[in-house]
Amino acid sequence: MFKPKILSRRDFVRSGALVAAACAAPREIFSLAAKPELSGEPSPIRLGLASYTFRNFTRAQLIGFMKELKVSELNAKDVKDHLPMDAKEEAVALADYAAAGIKLHAAGTIYFPKDEDPDIRSKFEYCKRARIGVIVAGDPTPENLPRIEKFVKEYDIRFAIHNHGPEDKLWKSPLDVLKAVKGMDLRMGCCIDVGHTVRAVTHVVQAIHEAGPRLHNLHMKDLTNSQDKESQVAVGEGRMPVRKMFEALIAIKYSGFVDLEYEIHPDDPMPGVVASFAYMRGVMASLELASHS
Repeated sequence: MFKPKILSRRDFVRSGALVAAACAAPREIFSLAAKPELSGEPSPIRLGLASYTFRNFTRAQLIGFMKELKVSELNAKDVKDHLPMDAKEEAVALADYAAAGIKLHAAGTIYFPKDEDPDIRSKFEYCKRARIGVIVAGDPTPENLPRIEKFVKEYDIRFAIHNHGPEDKLWKSPLDVLKAVKGMDLRMGCCIDVGHTVRAVTHVVQAIHEAGPRLHNLHMKDLTNSQDKESQVAVGEGRMPVRKMFEALIAIKYSGFVDLEYEIHPDDPMPGVVASFAYMRGVMASLELASHS
């Protein structure tokens, strides 16, 4: 699919990010990072990718990037041709992912503007066809949630409301989501976007603990300024307490995915994406090393 080529500027920068990450971590950490399992037990943190990161690229290009990143778990969105809502087009996309060994675990962000059964059912059918277990939802109103809960029970698909920070009139923080779904089926929960969470002046580690079994997805990013969404950088270059967040996820026995959602440099995201995965894998490996020391 991708032919060898002369080293481009993007490739040069990308290689530099990997070298920098390798130089910043002990050799023992990277030897462990290369092993997905230790003592026969899977790593407690599972990394995935939000396809929105590559929103300016086609599905074929996305698959090529994922192979390059050695990432096989995808949180897909109906953007470009990543996972179309149309059933026939969706089937083609699913066949492409299956052929590439890519598994879809979530879809979103999906919007629910209507409190009507046909509209809601169409979104659940979309995910059922893809055998996706988590809907990441952008804009359901509190009034819509009881109707949506019925579909959650019928389809056995978890519903994760995505918080969008101070600009969001309904779901600024994951704590707002938790208040709204209190007393509902446990499959009604949240997708914590860590960048928007800190901008909503919510302690992200505390939010993970409070969400507990209602945490169904997590969008990872990093910021240099916790009040400025334009300050996003590669994970590890900002102020996000990644290690403490991973420790919190382990403590609550989180079984979902940490999906990188790198929203900057949409025309050339790979250098930042490579650096982000290198940093997260390093943190994971250091936690593994500490647990076996």
